[in-house]
Amino acid sequence: MSTCLVLGAGATLAGEPEGKCCFKNAAYAGVCEATPAEGETCASVLEYLNTPNSAGKSYCGGTVVRGGWESASCKPPQ
Repeated sequence: MSTCLVLGAGATLAGEPEGKCCFKNAAYAGVCEATPAEGETCASVLEYLNTPNSAGKSYCGGTVVRGGWESASCKPPQ
């Protein structure tokens, strides 16, 4: 599995895959990989995942885990 660090509105580290965001949460098994839709950014996806009443999108396999999400690196551990 791979992960990706969110630096800001759509920014990623040099060498990271563009258009993919990755997140981790202690209550979620593994790493969530998400591709923002048009008009979305990694920051807006992270905000959605951390908003308690958010619903209607299927990030992270449609998980209902809200809050506690953090950005993670999209590069496989070495």
